Amino acid sequence: MNNETLKNNPLLCDIETGMCEVGDASIDTASKTTIQSTSKSVKLIYYTDPICSSCWGIEPQLRKLKLKYGNGIEIEYRMGGLLPDWSYNSGGIGKPSDVATHWDEVSVHYDMPIDGDLWLEDPLDSSYPPSIAFKAAQMQDKEKAILFLREIREMVFLQKRNIAKWEHMEVAAKKVGLNIEQLKTDFEGNAKALFEEDLKLGKELGVRGFPTMFILDDAGNKEIIYGSKPYALYEAAILKLNSNVEKSEYSKNRETLFSKYQSLTAKEFSVLSGTPRIESETLLNGLSNNGTLEKLTTKNGSIWTRKNTNH
Repeated sequence: MNNETLKNNPLLCDIETGMCEVGDASIDTASKTTIQSTSKSVKLIYYTDPICSSCWGIEPQLRKLKLKYGNGIEIEYRMGGLLPDWSYNSGGIGKPSDVATHWDEVSVHYDMPIDGDLWLEDPLDSSYPPSIAFKAAQMQDKEKAILFLREIREMVFLQKRNIAKWEHMEVAAKKVGLNIEQLKTDFEGNAKALFEEDLKLGKELGVRGFPTMFILDDAGNKEIIYGSKPYALYEAAILKLNSNVEKSEYSKNRETLFSKYQSLTAKEFSVLSGTPRIESETLLNGLSNNGTLEKLTTKNGSIWTRKNTNH
């Protein structure tokens, strides 16, 4: 695929920068927008999209940040609108199958299971419906909304489900304990305006792709991290703004990690537990073999889920 193709298609994320780019928004505008401070000492505004492969790539880093700094930082999830539809693409690249092999490559790069065959079997027309559903979930319960986002991500990246379809969004919502009727009402009602607010703020902040992380303190100082980066970089940015931010020593044993996060990939388990990557996979395989965990295997890796979970 030539560079022109990459430039025109936001779903073909740049593996070097770890960024799924949507346009040429200027970064300079970021300094003009002030953001309300928070009760926590540091706030992260995380611009993402349900089908952003680089965002799936930073799940291990994000989950570790939450375990270590969850008491001292607030993470605000905003939707960026990665794929409005396929019509904006030009030059013969406006087709979902272009994305299939790319997702398989991204999977290897981030060591996170992604099955690109979704784009051959049941491709999404747009990432707007699941983004609006996420805003509807946020209206109901912010914590459950984050669980919902994780569910639909697992659906799209591992189970090859077209999460623009309500039937799949409904399954994910039920699983995390959202009120389905309310979700449908909000999805068809006010959630769209909230999504449009996210898009508007994103433009004002100069968001040009995902993941984009704005890290702010009470005084309005700001660090910006574009693309998928190693854990240490996110931690350093937080500590630069507030070296006294509250941190927790979390238990790294398997029971605790799976009670905190219902499902983990080998990469996530490795990052969170500090267990070497190969050893992590062996350990998780042992637990699925003896029936403690359920294992879902894709052509590009696996995910392990604790059994009988009640959210």
